[in-house]
Amino acid sequence: MTNNDVLRRLRYAFDFEDSKMIAIFGLADHKVTRAEVSDWLKKDDDPDMKEMQDVELAIFLDGLIIDRRGKKDGPQVEPEKRINNNIILRKLKIALDLQAEDILVILDSKNMQISKHELSAFFRKPDNRHFRNCKAQVLRNFLDGLQLKYRDEAE
Repeated sequence: MTNNDVLRRLRYAFDFEDSKMIAIFGLADHKVTRAEVSDWLKKDDDPDMKEMQDVELAIFLDGLIIDRRGKKDGPQVEPEKRINNNIILRKLKIALDLQAEDILVILDSKNMQISKHELSAFFRKPDNRHFRNCKAQVLRNFLDGLQLKYRDEAE
């Protein structure tokens, strides 16, 4: 999955308008324009689509954490320069205040069953012997499950 795809899916799942997207970036002390957001959200085959960099998605996810959980005291975390599916999943878990059981239910809503042990392996440090990379299929099903849960609640 591309960063742009993750951003599009989150926007749809939570029904964010452009102004809300800009505000979320602002919460993480990053200024973006409506044109930038629009270019990131364009379809992959659109010639005006701009590729979203890892650091930009990390900033958005940090802003989402602040939006949902509030700003923490002290200095803010530096956004990651490189981001992967494990980091995306961890940041969404934090932002939405999800427990392992909640994530498993969301994945189950898309008919994806994984064990609690498999899930915990995604949140371990990369040098831990039980660490596992989160595959795109798991992240895609999780984002689709979020859409089912949060989009349906809104409607």
